[in-house]
Amino acid sequence: MEKNKSIDGLAPRRAKTATPKSARPIKATKTTTKTPTRAAKSTAKTVIQPTIVKPKPMAKSTKTPKAAAKSIPVSQPIQPDTPEPISTPLSESEITADFLKPTQVFNFDEQSGELQASESTPEPAPTQTDEPTPTTDQSIKPKKPKKVKKPVSKARKIITSIILVIVLLIIGGVTWLVLWGNDIIAKITGGQGNVLDLITFVEPTYERLKTDDNGRTNILAFGTSGYNMEGDEGDGTHDGAQLTDSIMAISLNQDTGDIAMVSLPRDLKASPTCTATGKINEVYWCNGGGGDATLEAEAEAAQALMDEVGGILNIDFQYFAHLNWGSLVQIVDTLGGINVTLDEGIYDYGWTGAVFEPGVEYTIDGEQALGLARARHGTTGGDFSRGASQQKILIGIKDKVFEKNLSLTDILGLASTLGDNLRTNFSLEELKSLAHLTFEFDLNSMRNVSLYPDYMTTGSINGISYVLPRGGAGYYTAIQDFIATMLSNDPRVYEDASILVLNGTETPYLASNEQSTLEEEGYTGITADNAPEGEYPDEYTLYVLDNSTPGTKKMLEEKYSTTAKSYDELPETISHDYNFVLILGGSSSSDQPNE
Repeated sequence: MEKNKSIDGLAPRRAKTATPKSARPIKATKTTTKTPTRAAKSTAKTVIQPTIVKPKPMAKSTKTPKAAAKSIPVSQPIQPDTPEPISTPLSESEITADFLKPTQVFNFDEQSGELQASESTPEPAPTQTDEPTPTTDQSIKPKKPKKVKKPVSKARKIITSIILVIVLLIIGGVTWLVLWGNDIIAKITGGQGNVLDLITFVEPTYERLKTDDNGRTNILAFGTSGYNMEGDEGDGTHDGAQLTDSIMAISLNQDTGDIAMVSLPRDLKASPTCTATGKINEVYWCNGGGGDATLEAEAEAAQALMDEVGGILNIDFQYFAHLNWGSLVQIVDTLGGINVTLDEGIYDYGWTGAVFEPGVEYTIDGEQALGLARARHGTTGGDFSRGASQQKILIGIKDKVFEKNLSLTDILGLASTLGDNLRTNFSLEELKSLAHLTFEFDLNSMRNVSLYPDYMTTGSINGISYVLPRGGAGYYTAIQDFIATMLSNDPRVYEDASILVLNGTETPYLASNEQSTLEEEGYTGITADNAPEGEYPDEYTLYVLDNSTPGTKKMLEEKYSTTAKSYDELPETISHDYNFVLILGGSSSSDQPNE
């Protein structure tokens, strides 16, 4: 009770010393480092209920140390037998210095999960600091500052909007491209594919094209006039726009790369048609072909034309390609013009205006190409000359496509033009195979097979001008035999190359023996003789004098394991009137006399 009296008698001005030793911070004096006595420890553990004379509240009171202590987070509640430390108000001077200082330090016992009063007195913290006063309690963690959301800048909003618009445009563009591509592919292939079939993520494979019994693939290519499939031209529709004014048979060997083209004149007398004229250019139109024909009707009309041409030439057609010649303007202009060199002159002043000198290379634009494709007046062969000119145009387009690095815009432009002006019965996979073959083949060696003047002529029936077989109307036997030879898969047959074999050694009959061997193997047109005096160290030396027989050249190079030398390397003393010259030299020997 004595201790209670002393506490009750404390004046408010001495509140600085009223806090028990175990609860108040110890100032840095000599006595602050002493350990509290056993009696003091015992007092801290005893429940005391003193009668406290409350001091008058201070005018400007702040939170007491007790309130600060309650703000300390704890993981377990304080046990009921542990009394709260008694606190008294501080003076105004101490309030400023010790506002956030704890009045009691607790340790957290991890085993019992209780808070226990610390037996050691904490070191005083600096009084002047902007940082919160640290304590020895490891469970107390400083509060993390709240994250403040930064306002989105105006520039960032604009960039986000632009990206969103771009994404939407890409999605819309891809959708349009797929729909547009499907429409183009459907028109070209007769509905046998879509644009997704063009996309592949693996090594592409190519489907082998259909062939006839001879192992060749035959394509009937025919063209109609006008600037579109409907035949529109100028302010109206071109008269006779659906007549097939160009007809070509294209035959290729997928194994050897041989390609041959045969043109048929539009005025060729054909089987009876829907008109009294009965010309071959009416067959497609008479069987339902036309600009507004459905894909099914187009296929039926094209099949009728394939049957007619196939009967004349005695060949089987597997595919057709119908091109509107008016699309030449767009195709050629997209490519930036093409180069052509004609074998004969064309002077069509009064009709198409096409004027070309033979043997001169011309660079022509779309309109000039269309005029050349139509020109048949002022020429030597009329429709035959026009067919040859159309072949030159196709070769010129092929060369320019391979030469020119087409941009995406060019490719899309060509695809759109072809989609509106080309119809075929190729599937999409077969078109891909055909495109692949054009890269594999040497198209410069493409053969132009001409039926005029040896197998066809012009004549008149009932006052109507026609092109007729030499044997008369309907007699195609000679034409068929000639075509069979020209479409043979053996180049020795259709190229009929001439070969001069020379003996450049002292061994007799060496050239004659080689001639016999070549003839037994199927070569024709062979002449044997002695080479001029000179040194011929190589066993076989082959010279090629022109480029008209590429198939025979390849076979001779493989047979003699050599590479043919050019025309310029052949000695002047040797005749140049052959396609090939073969000189036998080296250490060859024989008991036979000279040639």
